[in-house]
Amino acid sequence: MTSPQTHLAIDGYVDAIPGTGWGTAVFDLIHSPADADRIDPNTPDIVYACTTADPRITDRLLRKIQPGDLLRVTGTIVPPDVPGTPARLTVAVLEVLDAAPLPVLHGLVLERWGNYATVFDADRDAVPVFTVDGTWIGEAASPDAISDLIDSFENGPAR
Repeated sequence: MTSPQTHLAIDGYVDAIPGTGWGTAVFDLIHSPADADRIDPNTPDIVYACTTADPRITDRLLRKIQPGDLLRVTGTIVPPDVPGTPARLTVAVLEVLDAAPLPVLHGLVLERWGNYATVFDADRDAVPVFTVDGTWIGEAASPDAISDLIDSFENGPAR
């Protein structure tokens, strides 16, 4: 017996960072009821297990989509084989309706020192140091040691 399939568009939020599986991109989409004011307030959100093999959509999902983005996906949906599991949606079209705000780093401060970047963490004395293009320089034992670490990187260790 085959499962019935329906072609439709669904708006929902990306639940987690999209992943990959055998040449496809996979992600969960959380859809909230559109008429939440008129239905039972305890009506749960619906989770759709989405997948796509379209290389353009896969690239966009893996490089530009983040948790919390509001998407409209259009594709073919197949009801779950097992009750309580998400319906499967094969995505043919993806549209970003609203990007999630950038995450706030609580307790962390990023600071730039010319061509270098540091990450101050309120819970640690050590300070990671990178070039602004992401090259790892090292970890300064304290904020006072950052300049020495950068000097050592640029000029080599003192003799």
